[in-house]
Amino acid sequence: MEASKCIAAVKENIGRVMIGSASVIDLLLTAMIADGHVLIEDVPGMGKTVLAKSLAKSVSARFSRIQFTPDLLPSDVTGLNYFNQKENEFIFSPGPAFCNILLADEINRATPRTQSSLLECMGERQITVDGETMQLEAPFFVIATQNPIETLGTYPLPEAQLDRFLMRISMEAPDKEQEKAILLRFMRDEPLETLGSVCTGADILELQRLAREIYVHPVLLDYLVSLTQATRDWPNVEMGVSPRGSLALLRAVRAFALVRGGAYVVPEDIKAVAVPVLAHRIQLSGSAGLVAAQKQVIADVLASVPLPTEDWSK
Repeated sequence: MEASKCIAAVKENIGRVMIGSASVIDLLLTAMIADGHVLIEDVPGMGKTVLAKSLAKSVSARFSRIQFTPDLLPSDVTGLNYFNQKENEFIFSPGPAFCNILLADEINRATPRTQSSLLECMGERQITVDGETMQLEAPFFVIATQNPIETLGTYPLPEAQLDRFLMRISMEAPDKEQEKAILLRFMRDEPLETLGSVCTGADILELQRLAREIYVHPVLLDYLVSLTQATRDWPNVEMGVSPRGSLALLRAVRAFALVRGGAYVVPEDIKAVAVPVLAHRIQLSGSAGLVAAQKQVIADVLASVPLPTEDWSK
């Protein structure tokens, strides 16, 4: 399927369920096309899980959902070897992580040990059990959700795990008309139940390949690096964006350019994805990382670093 038609079809399909979330849908598609993972962080009832399931149903690929709880074990995520008495041998039973799209619901409710079982999956697209390494089928996309205001019975994600997410995004609160439209849409039926797929896993892999071919002007590359470099010397920032964060921003801006239908990156692409990609990668002095403060730092960096002007198509 042609890239623009595939992206438009997925966005339209998700729009049959979600109302007033156009920019969030764009960012979610950007993360998937950039071959990254996304953390959706917002208060309960904003549609985090519905958005993730809508995307999964739009793509004809294997989908798994894990409801993270304090008693969840790493083997409940990755799988385990068990002894089959009939065959008289150990047999591997794959866990739900062996899929193409994985919804890790309320990820901060699981213990750090279980959370870390996703690190290898997300970073290296593989799972190691009892010394045997197994590759995960591409595409592999993790959508994790968490509630930022509830702390009782939760385990905050460590910086190493947060850095594995390409983006941290929040849902958009609907205005009055949008909320009324939500009520009308869900009054008589459940649109998520009737949602069908509009593209395949192979289409997603092709979009990922096309995103890697999006042209980035050398001046914009300098601008991108200037942004990440600025975070390392910014006041009250204890830990700035790492080189892995710079690579993540590059992948994201190319994917975002493809989502908006462009053949090359423009400055607006960088500004559109900079906060979701970079904010969770900085550590503020004397703070565990307040979300609003982190976002404000990246917004201030964007405002302070001069924006270059060139013909970006050459």
